[in-house]
Amino acid sequence: MIATPAAEEVLYRPATLRDVSAIAQIRSEHWGHAPDWELRLASYLSGEHHPRQALLPRVMIVAEQDEEIIGFIAGHLTRRYHCDGELQWINVSSSQRRQGVATQLLRELADWFASNNALRICVDVQPRSANARAFYTCHGAQSLNSHWLVWPNIVEAMPAL
Repeated sequence: MIATPAAEEVLYRPATLRDVSAIAQIRSEHWGHAPDWELRLASYLSGEHHPRQALLPRVMIVAEQDEEIIGFIAGHLTRRYHCDGELQWINVSSSQRRQGVATQLLRELADWFASNNALRICVDVQPRSANARAFYTCHGAQSLNSHWLVWPNIVEAMPAL
């Protein structure tokens, strides 16, 4: 994993079970309640929760600044929609948005997918989630259907810096 240059450096690293509580807090800023997310995230990270057609391996990457987790992304291999991988979740703390953290998290996940020979990647996005759809399409995702977007080749869409 790499760190981005900035006044306050952001470190990108694989998540551990110790990170789950902080990740759940970020996830719950816009969706559900943190205690509910803690169990689901821990189960996903430990390989016990399997989204539909999910395969192992899987990864969760955190963005950390000043020893505080400010964002995360998770993905796994899959056969859903004839894809090689699926972006499961991505969230950045509200106070840290629009600073490139989500883009770098997506780049880190793209690198992980590439290391697992997974190029065609899908993501489920609510049709009414205009900001999420704009973020993904700005980074090369294309519409698959009303709920799903796909990167035909995420490595080409998200080249390493």
